Amino acid sequence: CALSQCTEYQTPLGNICVDQEMVEELRQRGDWQTMGLDVDEDEHSLEMHLPYIYKVFEHKISEITLVPILVGGLRLDGEKYYGELLAEYLNDPQNLFVVSSDFCHWGSRFRYTYYREMAEDGAGISGRVTRLSSRSARTLNTPIWKSIRKLDWDGMEAVARMDHAAFKRYLDDTNNTICGRHPIGVLLAAVNKLYPAGGQAYRSDVSVSASADVQCQTPRLRFVKYDQSSKVHAPSDSSVSYASAYLFLPS
Repeated sequence: CALSQCTEYQTPLGNICVDQEMVEELRQRGDWQTMGLDVDEDEHSLEMHLPYIYKVFEHKISEITLVPILVGGLRLDGEKYYGELLAEYLNDPQNLFVVSSDFCHWGSRFRYTYYREMAEDGAGISGRVTRLSSRSARTLNTPIWKSIRKLDWDGMEAVARMDHAAFKRYLDDTNNTICGRHPIGVLLAAVNKLYPAGGQAYRSDVSVSASADVQCQTPRLRFVKYDQSSKVHAPSDSSVSYASAYLFLPS
């Protein structure tokens, strides 16, 4: 993982200061690389969030600071290392963590055309995994976009259970092209450090209102929105999936 050497980030609404003291504290406590300015400027995931962060906090923008962290291609033990290092900061109510990721990038241009037929109830699976191509059958029992949705939902369920190992197994089984799988892994490792798997009754049901979270004594991660850039109907189509969630930690 890498930290920024910038002193502030520019947004269309105004600049946000980087917390240089916190960046230095992290450097002293762990093994970090430093982003070069060209890498920092090319990185688009945080860039997309910055205007929203500014807008939400614009009434006290001078009071907040950023600690940008670039998460690279980590192995499971690397995700655990950084997750455990960041766990105490995640547990501090003064800090807000924003984790950026898309979900499935589907299509030949992404070299990923995973497909699996679903059962008639739309929830289970009925067929083996195949990789579609231009030579695949024109008529499929399950629309491709529904197969993609089920693929993503399975991954989202592992994330919602806050089970780092289960999410890793899911990725190994499906190779789903979730671009932010490693930042998600770091987050799950941090939660598992604070609340060891099996030690708490993790809940991922979406039927509970957000206001009920404040009364909960266990962490909860809830997905609130899922969508696809387009609905894939043919192997020649492509799409990118998007999902958003929030994590609640009891005080």
